[in-house]
Amino acid sequence: MEFILASGSPRRRQLLEQIGIRSFAVRPTDADESLPAGIAPGAAVELLSVRKGEAARATADPDALILAADTVVALDGAILGKPHSREEAVSMLTILSGRTHQVYTGVTLLRGEAEHTEHEVTSVTFRPLTAAEIDAYVSSGEPMDKAGAYGIQGLGALLVERLEGDYFNVMGLPLCRLGRMLIRFGLDPLAGGTGEEMP
Repeated sequence: MEFILASGSPRRRQLLEQIGIRSFAVRPTDADESLPAGIAPGAAVELLSVRKGEAARATADPDALILAADTVVALDGAILGKPHSREEAVSMLTILSGRTHQVYTGVTLLRGEAEHTEHEVTSVTFRPLTAAEIDAYVSSGEPMDKAGAYGIQGLGALLVERLEGDYFNVMGLPLCRLGRMLIRFGLDPLAGGTGEEMP
């Protein structure tokens, strides 16, 4: 049975493989990523993951299991997207310095007409950063394609003092929650399921 990851994120591919799901197709979508004004971060990531999943379903086999996800960083309830410039990356990292923010990931699974969506939240605290440290990190190029202008799985790990919640959620896919969700669709990675054995 076909398993589709509706995301081009190499980190999500890596995390699926980490839990033993190695047979899957990668099909990123061009779903609408605009958000209603004032939407809460948890509702935002659920909405965006649903849009991505439904966009993938439109061209997929009806029996395929589709996984879609969306991750945002929020500070005091305000969503920080991906920086569009060096200056924006510096600004984001400056306001995150020495503070605790939240990372939200919405996860949607679809198979046929069945659809289920949840979200995970992890609190992340940055140590205080100097302007020189922020400049050096931005110069590495790592922040430019990541929500909140950092990647915890790379050099961004040097910025994180502590976190509370699912570490993998900060990478873009909350594995514990995903595992429980997959069971609802007949796939149990802990029991050795890889996607090929789905009924």
